[in-house]
Amino acid sequence: MLPVHYYLGLSVILFIIGTLGVLIRRNAIVVFMSIELMLNAANLAFVAYALYWQSMNGQIFVFFIMTVAAAEVAIGLALIVTIFRTKASIDVDQISTLKG
Repeated sequence: MLPVHYYLGLSVILFIIGTLGVLIRRNAIVVFMSIELMLNAANLAFVAYALYWQSMNGQIFVFFIMTVAAAEVAIGLALIVTIFRTKASIDVDQISTLKG
């Protein structure tokens, strides 16, 4: 079995990649995928700590995070489809011009 700090290192790397994706990319789909990557990095850290401490609390948090991720995908993709129908683009900069 690998030590816990290997899992935490991978979790940090995935979280940084997700953060850069949110900050750098302009495509809304890529931004949502980057958010999912950050949530999965948090899940990996929770599972690693749950394994280290032999506790179920981390796995319960993972369940809640997966629920939030599913809700985010459902709502986010519906918004993206609606915006694409009106603007014919999913560029985040153009979405900011939707203000009333």
